[in-house]
Amino acid sequence: MTALIALASNSIYAKEWAFDVYLDKSKIGEHIFTLSEDKTLTSRAKFNVKVLFINAYQYDHQAIETWDNNCLKSLEADTLENKTKTIVRGLRRSNHFEVGNGKNTQNLPICTMTFAYWNQKILAQSNLLNPQNAEFLDVSIKKIGAEVLDVKGKATETLHYKLNASLHGKPKLNIELWYTADHQEWVGLKSITPEGYNIYYKLK
Repeated sequence: MTALIALASNSIYAKEWAFDVYLDKSKIGEHIFTLSEDKTLTSRAKFNVKVLFINAYQYDHQAIETWDNNCLKSLEADTLENKTKTIVRGLRRSNHFEVGNGKNTQNLPICTMTFAYWNQKILAQSNLLNPQNAEFLDVSIKKIGAEVLDVKGKATETLHYKLNASLHGKPKLNIELWYTADHQEWVGLKSITPEGYNIYYKLK
């Protein structure tokens, strides 16, 4: 469930979603999202997958997104996946959102959204921007239905959705999301990797 963090110095409140991340049953890291009162979203993920005590996969991602009326204003994202670094920068212009990954630049609709799981408005979108690599993906979203989910050890009534994303017809992301039935707060995520592994996000 969403934790409210009081910043006593100036009485501003921020929302934070702090998840432990599991690959099947093994914890591999964490992903923390913090949304400030001025709608600046900071996202930080760090994963480390070990096989026979050897670091088989490492992932370090940090993004800063600014928002206005559910539209992205700016994006700065830096990702290190194993030894490959990707830098994405985006900025809303007068009539479009400009984003590039250091190799290609594209002009997207002026009201573009990333995979902002914390905002249920993404469930009504047909395209979402992947902040890790600047791919503008086609998405289809299906409501699975009501489901009881264990959230911090408590049985919680939720609504379950499935999100599939593709680029030029090629499948890219297979994600499931859970939101509380009463306050529609984001409480869970599951993703299936191309290799068939399950990644779970569980609130701390």
